[in-house]
Amino acid sequence: MTAVLDIRDLRVSFRQDGKTVQAVKGVSFTVGKGETVALVGESGSGKSVTALSTVQLLGDNANVEGSVQYNNEQMIGAPESTLRRVRGNDISFIFQEPMTSLNPLHKLERQLAESLELHQGLTGAAARVRILDLLQKVGIRDAESRLGAYPHQLSGGQRQRVMIAMALANGPDLLIADEPTTALDVTIQAQILDLLADLKRAEQMSMLFITHDLGIVRKIADRVCVMKDGEIVETGPVEQIFNTPHHPYTKLLLSAEAKGHPIPTPDNAPEVLKTEDLRIWFPIQAGLLKRTVGHVKAVNQASLSVRAGETLGVVGESGSGKTTLALAILRLIQSQGQILYDGQDIRAWSGQKLRSLRRDMQIVFQDPYGSLSPRMTVHQIIAEGLSIHKIDKTRDDREMVAEIMQEVGLDPMTMDRYPHEFSGGQRQRIAIARAMILRPRLVVLDEPTSALDMTVQVQIVDLLRDLQQKYQLAYLFISHDLKVVRALSHKVMVMKQGDVVEAGTADQIFDNPQTDYTRTLIHAAFDITIDDSPVTPATELTQAGS
Repeated sequence: MTAVLDIRDLRVSFRQDGKTVQAVKGVSFTVGKGETVALVGESGSGKSVTALSTVQLLGDNANVEGSVQYNNEQMIGAPESTLRRVRGNDISFIFQEPMTSLNPLHKLERQLAESLELHQGLTGAAARVRILDLLQKVGIRDAESRLGAYPHQLSGGQRQRVMIAMALANGPDLLIADEPTTALDVTIQAQILDLLADLKRAEQMSMLFITHDLGIVRKIADRVCVMKDGEIVETGPVEQIFNTPHHPYTKLLLSAEAKGHPIPTPDNAPEVLKTEDLRIWFPIQAGLLKRTVGHVKAVNQASLSVRAGETLGVVGESGSGKTTLALAILRLIQSQGQILYDGQDIRAWSGQKLRSLRRDMQIVFQDPYGSLSPRMTVHQIIAEGLSIHKIDKTRDDREMVAEIMQEVGLDPMTMDRYPHEFSGGQRQRIAIARAMILRPRLVVLDEPTSALDMTVQVQIVDLLRDLQQKYQLAYLFISHDLKVVRALSHKVMVMKQGDVVEAGTADQIFDNPQTDYTRTLIHAAFDITIDDSPVTPATELTQAGS
């Protein structure tokens, strides 16, 4: 097989604060014509640095040694004119988070046209024809009406499709996809993987697919390279890696999946939270007088209950109303219907009465890096709630912070460090410690594991399970990752476009789903068919979010 990309003994180091950090240590592999090679490993293993080295996209503090040949042309040390010709034209990238890759100030047509003009000299009507063709090819419905849209006006799946269209604009030989599905719902993820596979075949492209999820690798790759600490520890065909892995780290990755079941809740456990026909509609106002001309129906008639020591998993795709429901329960947005906490309707509470409730109801967000202040030390972040709620002034807050850090698996000696000095998993533990130090009764967990590596996900699920058992916490667990939901949840509620389409015990939902939508979610997550029943294609169910 002819090698499109040939990497030999690649070494990358970074100079920072007078120190040299070796990020990639003698990596060698090839990507053949029409082949998909998966580069797999956890955060910090050197995957993205290796990919960015192919066309010299690293910063000035990087030192790159070795050989990177694209179609027998050396990229390391190549003149800037050669690199500009190859970048975006012969070798294109799709990055993990499209919202940070797309310019929020420019409309889609302008962003797509920029690449076409730069590399192909296409402008005006000719560029628009090509742009419409690309958007239709990647599955954007009614493409012409989307040309004037800004990135924030698209769903996550649509934004990722636009990124793919931009990457394909100039007919590249090699597509480098860096975690392109990590932040997407399971059904959208399945669509994007199918789309990439179809486009690869149709365009005769080669692909370097970077991910930490081995489940995705099995669906899309021909060969796998497993990276750890800047080195490739194992490589081989997909079936060989999955069926007969040799390296302990590969075996660890393959086994890294949230497993088990939640500890059963006692029959006499008190009910902590209950909602009755909760409705959250946002008014659409128009005209000079801002009259209400309609409503965005975010959540319709949502009824649920959670007992002490119990987890209710709320699942559904982006835009289904999961987080909106949680924010209403926490009294952070307005709603209609009943929200009963300890049997009392809290929907009308305000002032001091509502502040006293804040201690009992806490939230852990999806992205710990975004939810932790970069200007505060870990001690200040975790202890902040103690001073706000005036908790146990007889004890030193550093002592209390040290106790909770130890409880969530953090070294108390690091409490004077800042969030950027910790890994993603450690930052999520900090966020959990911040919530748990107040000894709440209800904790909303909003996608707390979706941004984490698989091995770290397992650790966080185990930690949450242990804390729940120790303190009889009630969890409202919001996620699109059904494997994690099954491992942690006693009950499951499935939402779609603001409606609760199905609810029941976890066993009922996963073993005997009653709706096509639930079947599709489970099929996409576990890659199984339920009871040989037909499953409505994800593309039909997710048109609004595709």
